[in-house]
Amino acid sequence: MVTPESIEASIRAGLPCERVEVVGDGQHFQALVVSAAFAGKSRVQRHQLVYAALGERMREEVHALSMKTLTPEELAAGG
Repeated sequence: MVTPESIEASIRAGLPCERVEVVGDGQHFQALVVSAAFAGKSRVQRHQLVYAALGERMREEVHALSMKTLTPEELAAGG
């Protein structure tokens, strides 16, 4: 079974992040991902970076992932 911790580890391994928090029930997950790599990127581009970090897991193991993607500055401003 997919765990929030394994999703978090995959995101951290594939994307430099200041903060990652993932919660979920094994099929549906919610993630907060804070990364300087998101600077200047649209919401879609940010999500694509997270999907790329998850790679095949996104297609094979994770049925639903909702994300809040912020830069460190956006988080500090209240996200």
